[in-house]
Amino acid sequence: MPSKKITVQIMSPGILEDDILVLGDNLIKQWKIPTHLSLLLAFGSFRHRVKVIPLSRTDGVRMSQELARKMGIQQKSPLRLTYRPHSSTIQFGPLLGVLLSQDYPGNPEKPFGQITLFCKELVNACYRQGVYVYFFTPKHIGTNSGQLSGWVYGNGWKQTQVPAADVFYNRLTSRKLENKPSVQHFMKEVKSRYGSHFFNEKYLDKNEVFEALSHDASLLRYLPESHLFRNFAMLKTMCSKYSTVFLKPVKGSLGKGIIRISRLEGGAYQTLTAQVGGTRKQIYPSLSKLFSSLSGKMKTTRYQIQQGLHLIEVDHRPVDFRALVQKNISGKWNTTSIVGRIAGSQHFVSNLARGGSLSTVKDAIARSSLPAGIKGKISVRLKRAALEIAQGVDAQLPAHFGEFGIDLAVDVNGRVWLLEVNSKPSKNDNTPMGEGKIRPSVKQVIEYTRFLSGF
Repeated sequence: MPSKKITVQIMSPGILEDDILVLGDNLIKQWKIPTHLSLLLAFGSFRHRVKVIPLSRTDGVRMSQELARKMGIQQKSPLRLTYRPHSSTIQFGPLLGVLLSQDYPGNPEKPFGQITLFCKELVNACYRQGVYVYFFTPKHIGTNSGQLSGWVYGNGWKQTQVPAADVFYNRLTSRKLENKPSVQHFMKEVKSRYGSHFFNEKYLDKNEVFEALSHDASLLRYLPESHLFRNFAMLKTMCSKYSTVFLKPVKGSLGKGIIRISRLEGGAYQTLTAQVGGTRKQIYPSLSKLFSSLSGKMKTTRYQIQQGLHLIEVDHRPVDFRALVQKNISGKWNTTSIVGRIAGSQHFVSNLARGGSLSTVKDAIARSSLPAGIKGKISVRLKRAALEIAQGVDAQLPAHFGEFGIDLAVDVNGRVWLLEVNSKPSKNDNTPMGEGKIRPSVKQVIEYTRFLSGF
């Protein structure tokens, strides 16, 4: 039975009992909802026995203030409703819980700092589709996995008690938080106890992704040669094969700590290290001296060593592409957007946090030095690569993902390469387009929530 979007009207105290639900006559007839039986009301992990009373000329639902408080919902909230006759259940939802790294209760205007705008955009998108959303952090998780404290929006941000959600969207931006025993236990509990879905379940490390994709022969054409960096012999082999190699922290993000190694004439080597203020350049007389300088770092940081690529450039700056690939209302992967990222003048990495700038794919390709005959094919190649890589990661890794930020590069011959797959694409870089506007990327998260929850 398809769900119907309705508005919840919360009655003043004393008008309705907590076990009474008032529904429109038409809805009761359409779904053959029995009015003489005790039915189960479900909302996320919340369960309550109710009796339905019909009311003519109403499209919404009326409930007591106490029942709404137990459900954690606000006045005039649009929700979807469906009746499941086999279990005599009236189900409201879907309920979406968004897990964030941090909140700032002392700043009720911007309780989530930089990503508050994104959260408000998510609220607006949910409101339009009849999805109820709340936001919480690891510190809101208590001993009872069926109930937690969360932020909701209704005439401003406020905290309230909410049930465990049908679907959880993991937006934690720290591996340390994600691996906390309380977070891991909570994820396990809500999945096994309440059948909740948890997507973007975990951070990916670079080596894990390349290792997984190498098992799919159809994806090998996108993979530069990459290994977990272990010893001098590996450095020597890679540097003899390629004039440039990259060392990338396996768990790094935002381009931090990437080292580019280039072979110079006369046996010397140059390193460029990505730092916050720019790029640090060093020259070593030999490869063994270079390796000695790295050995200290290798004790604390695991690196992936990767073949260097001759990327296309715009104004003598390397350019790469970030594709956002998401699952849609049918649960299938599709490419939501692709943007070009041009490295800043003092950097060899293109991340916006390192001074890079955004460009459309069309403009970046037009301004590049690619031969004219190839330029027209790049957009289609990028889209296809992003989609195939997303499907490959999803098939090869045993975790639930709903979106990926996939970094792709194009070399001077027009070949597309994979640089990195990110399971927590940033929501700070692309600010919302203004009050009331909802980007396709945000709409897609809500549609995938509906797919997972059966609404």
